[in-house]
Amino acid sequence: MKKKATISKYEKILRDIKSLKIQGAENVARKGIMAYDLKPTTISKKKILSLRSTEPLLKNALDYINSKRFMKVAQEKFLKEIKRSHKLTVEAGAKLIEENMNIYSHCHSTTVVDILKKAKRQGKNFVVYTTEVEPHLQGRKTANDLAKYNIKVIVAPDLAAEQLIKKCDIFFFGADAFTRAAVYNKIGTNTLAKIARFHRVRVYSCGISMKFINSIKIEKRKGKEVWDERQKNIEVLYPAFDRTSYNLLSGVISEFGVKKPKVFVNLAKKKISNLSVILSKNN
Repeated sequence: MKKKATISKYEKILRDIKSLKIQGAENVARKGIMAYDLKPTTISKKKILSLRSTEPLLKNALDYINSKRFMKVAQEKFLKEIKRSHKLTVEAGAKLIEENMNIYSHCHSTTVVDILKKAKRQGKNFVVYTTEVEPHLQGRKTANDLAKYNIKVIVAPDLAAEQLIKKCDIFFFGADAFTRAAVYNKIGTNTLAKIARFHRVRVYSCGISMKFINSIKIEKRKGKEVWDERQKNIEVLYPAFDRTSYNLLSGVISEFGVKKPKVFVNLAKKKISNLSVILSKNN
């Protein structure tokens, strides 16, 4: 009997990030930092960053850590700032939730889930509407996470999104990346934001400002994740993310509070530019 090939802890982290076993920008950043700690080389950094191109938080983390002489200290500071910023974002988001609200959520965002949990701990009652989000069904992950927390969730197929959104008061979604003009998130976000605005539903992107980057390449996943069809006349596409203009948003929820997109962008740019100073003060 052949022995199973064993892989290193480093290779396992990389495989888990690539295969989407690790989801959420903050979780990807934490695991990417862990992998880089195991192999802190230039080649390793490029390899880690190549796994998920739409993850600027990870890029900002490795750029910051790599620029410091004492890398362990730099890692601790960056991770501590992620935790601090996440906590403030959750607190700001929970304040927007009112009693008996209907809330729409797209895909799976740890930040959005934590905002909803925080509001529940505050004694607020509300209903969350979400869709499955094919092909990996991350909407079901959101539903399961919230249901375990005694939050009522209503799930429907992706194409029923408009029927759900028009019942809602507010739409929360996460963010994989922020740029000067737009937020990048799971495919479908742009369409859903347009539907929400049409039905006069408030739209908020939720995420920490260290996901800000000047420009970004949108990740395209392999078509076989949607349908492993090998008929030569069939091509399967899977654009995993899309771009949502800030014009469609009511605001951005971050560690800065609930801000208009233009204000948020200015604050985020300033923070990224002065990250070393800010982290030295906050740690």
